[in-house]
Amino acid sequence: MSGTGNEQARKTAEGLAYSAGFGNEHSSEAVPGALPEGRNSPQRAPLGLYAEQLSGTAFTEPRHSNRRSWLYRIRPSAAHPQFTRTGNGHLASAPFTDAVPDPNRLRWNPLPEPPAGTDFVAGLWTLGGNGDVTQRTGMAVHLYAANASMTDRVFSDSDGELLIVPERGGLLLRTEFGLLRAEPGHVALIPRGVRFRVELLGPTARGYVCENYGQPFVLPELGPIGANGLANARDFLAPVAAYEDTDGPVEVVNKFCGNLWTATYDHSPLDVVAWHGNLVPYVYDLRRFNVIGSISYDHPDPSVFTVLTSPSDTPGLAGVDFVVFAPRWLVGEDTFRPPYFHRNVMSEYMGLIEGAYDAKTAGEGGFVPGGGSLHNMMSAHGPDRETFERASAAELKPQKVDDGLAFMFETRWPVTLTPHAAGADHLQTGYDGVWQGLQRHFRR
Repeated sequence: MSGTGNEQARKTAEGLAYSAGFGNEHSSEAVPGALPEGRNSPQRAPLGLYAEQLSGTAFTEPRHSNRRSWLYRIRPSAAHPQFTRTGNGHLASAPFTDAVPDPNRLRWNPLPEPPAGTDFVAGLWTLGGNGDVTQRTGMAVHLYAANASMTDRVFSDSDGELLIVPERGGLLLRTEFGLLRAEPGHVALIPRGVRFRVELLGPTARGYVCENYGQPFVLPELGPIGANGLANARDFLAPVAAYEDTDGPVEVVNKFCGNLWTATYDHSPLDVVAWHGNLVPYVYDLRRFNVIGSISYDHPDPSVFTVLTSPSDTPGLAGVDFVVFAPRWLVGEDTFRPPYFHRNVMSEYMGLIEGAYDAKTAGEGGFVPGGGSLHNMMSAHGPDRETFERASAAELKPQKVDDGLAFMFETRWPVTLTPHAAGADHLQTGYDGVWQGLQRHFRR
């Protein structure tokens, strides 16, 4: 998209209206009278629209976890030509069988700048993942780098929901349900199968994507925390109905069982005039996360920073957790305040949105915005030598940590790399060296 196009996207993104509340039953109509009253599928839907249900869970799943929405659209989704295979580029899916899981600690610099004309879909680059898309288990870690908006092009993912984490450059997401604006510091959640187009709010955009093949993300249980805390449901914002009534060729790209398929429609599929339900996209401002921490001693386990979780068949064991290290106060007495050294049965991919992370050295060759690290299960990790020495000698006065915003995708299974991630030029060599020089201090 040209500079003029970016300006149009920015103007559109300003002052968008939203409907608040994660998991709520939302309803919205772009034209008064478009939503039927008292039934979902009347003999003749209002305004000559087509009624269509989008199911994100099986019909018979329990009410508390059932997700579906009713869409009232100009043309039904069934009105499309045949899909044909197209190239996957650097996008890959589970099962990842081209490499063996690597126990080594790994870290990458940001993605290199893409060729001119690269949009969000073309700019997706898979680092790795686990599970199997055909079994709806596991997850994948992707990054994206783009310098063009999607024009006359729409994307949907039949394999999983997409959690988009912008790191550089804002995004305008035009979805079947309406419009979302996602800036660095926000996350956007697009449910499985929902069609959307990504327009850039600036000349370039870069960030991370967690593709969740498993059960849809939910807010974590709070347990002893009580009724409030962590990510509050009211801070998740769903779009209001906005539709496109346009004819002309539109390429629709569908990710299905690990491959990309394409079809050319004669109309825009973003033609939903009204909708209601609880299967909706969201945007969430990570700075609204209500951090729970220690006010006595010891650094809490990182689970207290969980924003969203995808449950598994084992209570408390997530297919994938999304965790944010948001601004917070550190006040622990006689406490090593950065995250402690540990080995974890879970596997951790960590990214940085802005600033620095309090357990890793920043700067060239370090942990920088747009980069990421992978510590697979039982890989020993923790603060690097420089951080350990600084924190061990620090004056333990109340400290505000507000100079960075980091996150983690934590998953129950090891993350197996793609060949292009394992051999990438931006894979840092000598990452193990950050822990060298940790001296013996033992005294009998």
